[in-house]
Amino acid sequence: TPHYMWRLCISPVNRVELTKHTLRLITENNLAVETIHMLILRKSEERGRANHGWLNSYHTFSFANYRDPNQMGFRSLRVINEDRVAGGAGFGTHSHQEMEIISYIIEGALEHQDSLGTKAVMHAGEVQRMTAGTGITHSEYNHSDSEPVHFLQIWIPPAQKALTPSYEQQQFTDAEKRGTLRLLVSPDGRDRSLTIHQDTYLYATILSAGDRIQHPLAPDRHAWVQVVKGTVLVNNTPLETGDGAAIGREEKVAIEATSDAELILFDLA
Repeated sequence: TPHYMWRLCISPVNRVELTKHTLRLITENNLAVETIHMLILRKSEERGRANHGWLNSYHTFSFANYRDPNQMGFRSLRVINEDRVAGGAGFGTHSHQEMEIISYIIEGALEHQDSLGTKAVMHAGEVQRMTAGTGITHSEYNHSDSEPVHFLQIWIPPAQKALTPSYEQQQFTDAEKRGTLRLLVSPDGRDRSLTIHQDTYLYATILSAGDRIQHPLAPDRHAWVQVVKGTVLVNNTPLETGDGAAIGREEKVAIEATSDAELILFDLA
């Protein structure tokens, strides 16, 4: 069950409902809502899990055999899987359509091949964006025969259908992410970020204990924070490794590291 935290400063309402990550105010007599501040906490231990021996995967949202009608995604985010793949193992050739797929490598190295002719290895700190579009087949294997690979795989439906399949990857050093939110993925590909076909921005940061950073949220924008390592406060709410948080109706996302930490942040329409 998600943990809901919100602060309301509103005109009188008949009732408040929270359904599928959307806070709806049902009002009478057209009474105006003045402000709503919302944070929905998704605890690490509440995620779905699939342990196949060679693959240990945690699912933030419904995926494969893990189905929860209350966890079908947030805004344009459809999948955040935290995967650990044993040495010498991986995902054989399979197909995708109409999806933007991002891989964020945390530890180890992931080997990728696809029907575009791409053959690549991604190491820790590298990010991949694959546009499945009209159809693509690919495989993903641990590049090492002995050491595990640990990564996040993220799925986001594109804003347009029938896109031409494409592939990008980019290295982002720890120094680029330390103490600041480094843009990794954006609709316009600025500042060496990978290009995604959706109104979504993905950032990453590495923080030392005591570091504080902020990300402004424009009106009608939302955020998702996913903690990769460590412990942080997000708008004064504690999050630990593997936790996620959906944030809406805020002017900013304020992050304070309570230990050394790494996290990613999505800015979503």
